[in-house]
Amino acid sequence: MTNALIIGGGIAGTVTAIALRKAGINAAVYEAYPPDGTAGTATTEAGAFLLISANGMEALRTIDAHQPVLDNSFPAGRADFISNTGKRLGGRPMAGSEEGALSARTIKRATLARVLREEAARRGVRVEHGKRLLAAQTGPDGRVVASFADGGRAQGDLLIGADGIHSLIRRTIEAAAPRPRFTGQHTVCGYTRDAASPPDPDTYAMIYGKRAFFGCTTAPDGEVWWFANTPGAELSRDELAAITPEQWREQLAGLFADDNTPAAEIIRASGESIVATNAYDIASTPTWSDETMVLVGDAVHACAPNAAQGASLAIEDGVVLAKCLRDLRTPRSAFAAYERLRRERVERVVSTSAGLVRRTVPGPVGRALRDAILPRKLERADADGGGADWLTGYRIDWDERVTGEVARARR
Repeated sequence: MTNALIIGGGIAGTVTAIALRKAGINAAVYEAYPPDGTAGTATTEAGAFLLISANGMEALRTIDAHQPVLDNSFPAGRADFISNTGKRLGGRPMAGSEEGALSARTIKRATLARVLREEAARRGVRVEHGKRLLAAQTGPDGRVVASFADGGRAQGDLLIGADGIHSLIRRTIEAAAPRPRFTGQHTVCGYTRDAASPPDPDTYAMIYGKRAFFGCTTAPDGEVWWFANTPGAELSRDELAAITPEQWREQLAGLFADDNTPAAEIIRASGESIVATNAYDIASTPTWSDETMVLVGDAVHACAPNAAQGASLAIEDGVVLAKCLRDLRTPRSAFAAYERLRRERVERVVSTSAGLVRRTVPGPVGRALRDAILPRKLERADADGGGADWLTGYRIDWDERVTGEVARARR
């Protein structure tokens, strides 16, 4: 049986391991963080939440891994868009137009990491914690060897780099690989049970403030979960950790204070569970693989958070890669097919999300144009049955075979 080493126990790595097991391929996951609920997640992100879109949920269903996520999340059925003046610009369903599709779900990042790890363990996947990668190389026998900071080593037939946006495997495959690009914004998440104007259940209120973007939804227990995408300079991990929740509340509430929306009030009512991260993307990675190593998730195509597709793309990657390794004879041919099947889509999503960053906080003329045009765009999307089928309507057929023609088309 083929043995795969997976570097990184976050969303991409764990889903890939689950999918490989379904494909009959043995996989072990090596995670740098300890098994304390933050595995695969930097400490500055541990309290954040995310959206898994319909395409991500359907990809999980392909490998029978959707139920634990359904059991630990809540639905996101609709988004309502609101101007800084308080005017409702329109709304749209978030699940895509396919009849019977699973809905988008909201879940804390740490919870998602935990339930996926539990599902992987239930299927017999071995996960080793405290395994910070130092180096990986292919030996004379064609097998790949990973060396870890604790002095340990692991050997396998192939290695999958699911080690995130600052991936060491990406630089190992190609020394000149692109570095993450700071998008000029921070993403801040918080929670409150004292909001005077919570959004309707199953709905995200998406607010275009004059100086920042704000979104919020209401959990089944009545707690409001919110995020803000705010302009700012890139901060180091230490600088992010040094900013207190009180300082974030003051700064963010000030950004929305002049708007006629509930954003500033919700932020002021929030407690100490406020976390912030820099927002990055990677527009295109020229080289996705070599003879024995390949990249998945943020390691190969990091996406700014504005399109809410980062987790879903990572899930799709793991499923598609597992299919390719199942159906093609060599890792090289499987990696080529995987890239061929994924590159165009993921680069389009990254580009789309980057465009949303640029349009989030326009000037006065831009705001006026947006407020005039967006309602008509949303009406057309509703008339088209959702209007974003290419994004949320993406589906993977597990039973469809991947052929060598797909791999050869890349060359």
